[in-house]
Order: sequence, then structure tokens, then C-alpha cells
Amino acid sequence: MTEEERLEAIQDLLERLDGLSRTHVILVEGRKDREALDVLGIAGDIFQVQSDGGPVAAADYVRFRGGKAVILTDWDRRGNTLAEDLRRLLEGNSSAVDTQIRRELSGLCRMYIKDVESLDSLVALLSGKVYER
Repeated sequence: MTEEERLEAIQDLLERLDGLSRTHVILVEGRKDREALDVLGIAGDIFQVQSDGGPVAAADYVRFRGGKAVILTDWDRRGNTLAEDLRRLLEGNSSAVDTQIRRELSGLCRMYIKDVESLDSLVALLSGKVYER
């Protein structure tokens, strides 16, 4: 896969994420993850799991906000564990859970970055753009 193809695939996923952000809560680990998504133009209802009360609070929040979530934790060991905990809790609450975007981003980005907070930097690197935080 060329860098141009990788960039296009990442941008397609980010567009899907932006579309889902209108109806789903996006679950990220912390503030820097939210900031990176903001830089990339993804707004919506973003819940910072680590700083806003943990996985149980996140599951309750998603249920209160309509029962739909996108899990977008980092793809390191801690992020994988958190993603699995969130998925289990959310599905136990009968929430609709999207894990596909995280899985695909991980596959595309793993050789460059390991976390959501670096997505804006990776897109900038691959596209030659400069983003301001």
C-alpha cells in the first residue's frame, strides 16, 4: 500500500467516523484524543473515558444518550483492554457498538502510531498539511 492509498483509506474512515458522530457517542481515552479529533474536524458527542469516570460511567452515558457508541481507544495493550471492557459493558446494556473503525484505523496506522492523539499528526505527515492545535 502506498502512502497515498493509506492516507485515502484513513480519510475515508475519518469521514465515516464524522458521519457516525451525529448519532453515536465517540469513546476516547482522554483529552489529547479529543483534541486530535477536533483538529481533524470530527466533533459531536465525545466522552473521555479516563477523565470522565471510567468504563462504567461511559456505558451509563451512552445508554442515557441513545445507546449508540463508537469505541475509539488506542491500539496499544491498555487501549485494547479498555476497548474490550467497554464493548462488554455496552453490549450488556443493549447498546449498539461500533468497533470496526478502530480496528481498521489500527491496521492502517499501527506501523506509524499507536494512539488516537497522533492521528492528526499522521494525516499531516501523509498529506503534507500542517494542522494547528
